[in-house]
Amino acid sequence: MNSNQRKRWFGLVLVFFICMIGISTPFQHFAAIPNELRLFSGQLKRLQYGVPVHAEVTVDPQMLQINGSTSHSLSVNLNETLSLQPNQSGQTKMKVKLFGKIPFKTVKVNVVPDLRVIPGGQTIGVKVKSSGILVVGHHQVSGSDGMKQSPGEAAGLRLGDLIVKINGTSINQVHRVAELSEKAGNDKKPLEVTYKRDGQLSNTRLSPVFDAEDKAWRLGLYIRDSAAGVGTLTFYAPDQGVYGALGHVITDMDTQTPIEVGEGQILQSSVTSINKSQNGEPGEKRAHFVKESKILGNVERNTPFGIFGKMNEVPTHSYSANSMPVAFAEDVKEGPAQILTVVNGQKVERFDIEVVHVSKQTGPATKGMVIKITDKRLLSKTGGIVQGMSGSPIIQDGKLVGAVTHVFVNDPSSGYGCFIEWMLQDAGVLLKSANGKIGEAA
Repeated sequence: MNSNQRKRWFGLVLVFFICMIGISTPFQHFAAIPNELRLFSGQLKRLQYGVPVHAEVTVDPQMLQINGSTSHSLSVNLNETLSLQPNQSGQTKMKVKLFGKIPFKTVKVNVVPDLRVIPGGQTIGVKVKSSGILVVGHHQVSGSDGMKQSPGEAAGLRLGDLIVKINGTSINQVHRVAELSEKAGNDKKPLEVTYKRDGQLSNTRLSPVFDAEDKAWRLGLYIRDSAAGVGTLTFYAPDQGVYGALGHVITDMDTQTPIEVGEGQILQSSVTSINKSQNGEPGEKRAHFVKESKILGNVERNTPFGIFGKMNEVPTHSYSANSMPVAFAEDVKEGPAQILTVVNGQKVERFDIEVVHVSKQTGPATKGMVIKITDKRLLSKTGGIVQGMSGSPIIQDGKLVGAVTHVFVNDPSSGYGCFIEWMLQDAGVLLKSANGKIGEAA
């Protein structure tokens, strides 16, 4: 065998070994060491990489301790669990050298103030009033000439449009539209309408038509100014006096358009019965408002991750009055977990579930995890996830990690959950700045 052939065979063998190392489990664990870590001050975090390699780790011991050591530099075995104890909030770096000599990685460490909230699970009634008048349909008006038409459709208004002003005046009450239509019809003047579509404001002129059958001036529109329903409280942050609930956006039932909230309330509610979920047909909780005057909080925001607002006192009927730590999205893992929810009356109970899939999300996005109800008692009572259960807090390893959001129609024992981190951001409790660094709200 000549030298060229030996070199070729040596190259092939080298490529083979590199490929084998690349797909080996230890190497994959080794490559999984992150470039950045996020920690809550005072909360112990354990890392497991399963790499049979010794390394030297250098940190600022005033901010971060490794395996309880107060030393600036520490020799560790990456095949064993590393315990990280952040002592104060701020930013620091953790430098890793293989065998104590070969620089491998500098990990950015961002420590935020400890954050604890009281988990919910209570069934709540939700009443919201939109910040305008929502167009939910068109109807034909029979004019005096016998012709049928929809003046609103002719003016270019579509389903899902939000009428925010008429004749320059803000409007959010349906009965006011009828009054203005009557006046405009009698005065034979069109209405100057300002509406919002896809976040953009536009103007149009809308001329009412006298309905020969109803003997009234009509716009040819079906409109709505409010919505009501049942959901579940996810958390209450006592230090900030705010709450989060539902885990998903409230949409209009006809247009499926997210409701732009002008004002709203959440109220104390009690579950009276449950219509069980079946394949192809999600069930629902039936509940009633306990006390019409017992307002738990207001509704200030309606986002893809739920509703949020002020709550001035610890909600009653909590599973536990004690606050609980929360988890970042990357800390959620596949495996056993629990949810808190109500299946009868106002009693919050704890039920077993399994987190069967976790999505890697570096920014706010829905459907962060897939969950499966494993608790036999809950399955017997509800058939799985039912409407009204959305917002039920998901607990894993003693931390609040997310909320139930949607059920799988063809498998009601399973559904989606969102990460609690995104709900905390929308509540204003956990802030994300423009540079991507996470911090607690002041």
